Amino acid sequence: MNLQDLKIIVTGAGKGMGAHFAQRLSQAGAQVCAGDVDEAAMAVNLPAAVHKKRLDVSDEADVATFVDWAADSMGGLNGLVNNAGILRDGLLVKRDRTTGEIVKMPAANWHAVLGVNLTGATWMVRDVVAKMAKTEQKPAVVVNMSSIARYGNRGQSNYVAAKAALAANTVTWAREFAPFGVRVCAVAPGMVATPMTAGMNQKALDSFVAQIPVGRVGQPEDIWLAVKFCLECDYFNGRTVDVDGGCSF
Repeated sequence: MNLQDLKIIVTGAGKGMGAHFAQRLSQAGAQVCAGDVDEAAMAVNLPAAVHKKRLDVSDEADVATFVDWAADSMGGLNGLVNNAGILRDGLLVKRDRTTGEIVKMPAANWHAVLGVNLTGATWMVRDVVAKMAKTEQKPAVVVNMSSIARYGNRGQSNYVAAKAALAANTVTWAREFAPFGVRVCAVAPGMVATPMTAGMNQKALDSFVAQIPVGRVGQPEDIWLAVKFCLECDYFNGRTVDVDGGCSF
């Protein structure tokens, strides 16, 4: 697809990669509807040409309302960058260094991450594709944001579960939605410089960078190039692209 032909939703668009994707799509001539729980961040970080509306992807009713609004605002809908995500990192079971007590991951941390990164992402795909199918909008494309953490990463049981499932369902959905003319792809970033990772301990960050053959963390533009490929290449479908600088956990 040509970027200028897109009428596309970007979730998690208030800052970081989502804001960068929305900006680049708008610059390329696409119509963009941006959603995020942080309306103030969207107002600051996104150009006036981008349609903006508060969106909590973990709220099923909110997703349905947002998709209807986006389709009405753009006069159609043929794309989704499924980017919204959160972190609540921690070991599933650990021993407290001070007390020696065995501590378990709080259920709230598990449910919060799965609620946004998997359930919310799934509701977005479901409602966007249902709208595309109803309006017979084709060709159309969905780009899911997975992560190289899907291979397994210490301290991220909740995040790993969500991102692995999203990569697997990229294959499932590509097969299910083919009759509607909808491609489904995924991009799996490694460590990327965003507000989500900005608070990382410097020693831990240096240790991680030492494992990356290109010798640096990624930038949002690096990930945008992969998203752009997924959007533009009509023969790419049902697969996940790792963009991680060659890193291997």
